[in-house]
Amino acid sequence: MRAYLQKYTSAAPLAVFRAIFGLMLLISTGRFVALGWVRELYITPRFFFPFYGFGFVKPLGEWTYLLFAICGISALLVAVGWYYRLASMALFISFTYIELIDKSTYLNHYYFVSLICFMLIFLPANTVFSVDAGRNAALRAGQIPAWCVDSIRVIVCMLYFYAGIAKLNSDWLLEALPMKIWLPAKNDTPIIGSLFNHLETAYIFSWIGCVYDLGVGFLLWNRRTRRFAYASVVVFHLLTSLLFPIGMFPYIMIVTALVFFPAAFHQKLISYAGRLLRLPAVVTKPAGHYRFPTLIQPAVHVVFAVFFVFQIVFPFRYLLYPGELFWTEEGYRFSWRVMLMEKAGYTQFTITDANGKRQTVNNNDFLTRLQEKMMSTQPDMILQYAHMLRDYYAAHGFTHPQVYVDSYVALNGRTGKPLIAPDVDLAQQNDSFRHKSWITPFENEIKGL
Repeated sequence: MRAYLQKYTSAAPLAVFRAIFGLMLLISTGRFVALGWVRELYITPRFFFPFYGFGFVKPLGEWTYLLFAICGISALLVAVGWYYRLASMALFISFTYIELIDKSTYLNHYYFVSLICFMLIFLPANTVFSVDAGRNAALRAGQIPAWCVDSIRVIVCMLYFYAGIAKLNSDWLLEALPMKIWLPAKNDTPIIGSLFNHLETAYIFSWIGCVYDLGVGFLLWNRRTRRFAYASVVVFHLLTSLLFPIGMFPYIMIVTALVFFPAAFHQKLISYAGRLLRLPAVVTKPAGHYRFPTLIQPAVHVVFAVFFVFQIVFPFRYLLYPGELFWTEEGYRFSWRVMLMEKAGYTQFTITDANGKRQTVNNNDFLTRLQEKMMSTQPDMILQYAHMLRDYYAAHGFTHPQVYVDSYVALNGRTGKPLIAPDVDLAQQNDSFRHKSWITPFENEIKGL
């Protein structure tokens, strides 16, 4: 390990990754603003669902536009490598804050972006092909510690591999679920749409998706299979983008996979861009080795060691909970479980008190359509909403209000059944990392990991 930590490699792959990653986030941020999603998702809602333990992250109202501006400007500064270290910190804080405002908007790729932003704070991605390198001769270096590039490759491999492990379950492999629900809905896709009506297509997509996720990271790392693997990344993610509305994630993964290509490939890209921008050779191909400050280097090593141990262990926290993961969703988030299930739900809340008052809640009075859809299938969000209703009705004439819910959820096409015990007063239940005993048993089994 000591020998590996002292090994050096070209800084070009990390510099290209920094530039492309920053530009992709700039485009993504601008897209949110241009399409009106900032107001729709972060300003208009009357109530928000914070992540447990992050209740201090509050919606900012109209100031949310400033937060997005900071995020976009930081992404641009990271891309060009100008005040890179401060920009990386600002990008991580602003992007992660946006992600944590409302659980309804959670996506795995937002988590991935936050992790990359955190890593960039510590990595010397501005020693070449950056404004900082042009202004500071002492910073320029053509060689950086090899682990700095490999750490990005490892987190990409982990994303894919864990996503593949999650697909090793009976619904995905033996029942082609939820693909056989989703694909027929896309039968109007030009040229290939008619294929989606066939059950065989759903099985092919399911099995190929599993094999792809389990193996593509290793194939990208291997020199002999890299080109084939990258071609599969492009095809896979373009097809995913065509069929499913998951935003910029497919394109982010396509450009991120370039980090596996050899240094010579990235140096050619930098040299070409340098000629277009008329950058001096000392910026596009500097000499020298980058070395972390003596006092900082051990701390950086410890940070990354703890970071990766956490990333390895954390996705398996679901093993600490009883019940079916897809049903309870306890330990589901932040574990690279991508598009594994189709869950449809309906909830009707009733508020009562000791004085005989009774009120059936119209969810549309409090939640957006997206929030209601997400809340209706996720027990922790149901509890958060119940507490919000408790506080609201306590302030509007109800004495110690009790909150009950009739909830029906269908998982992967199964017949809908109650998700929450209807006789439990949710106003009295506390949120925590402990198992929620008021979730009804699944009374079925999805075998696998």
